Amino acid sequence: MKKEKIFRILTLIFVVLTFIGALYVLINKGQVNAGYAVVPSLFSAIFSQLSITEKNKNNENKKS
Repeated sequence: MKKEKIFRILTLIFVVLTFIGALYVLINKGQVNAGYAVVPSLFSAIFSQLSITEKNKNNENKKS
């Protein structure tokens, strides 16, 4: 349960960073590197998947 919560919090943080990065790129009219939005998005996807995996693992343990 604890790992799942941590992964969800990290997912939320990286989603916010993704939007901030996208806004930064848009404000600068695309003259800056798009990585400011892409890299946090990648980490958000990773932590989201880890959260889902951890949730499924916890549900399997409860059934046993």
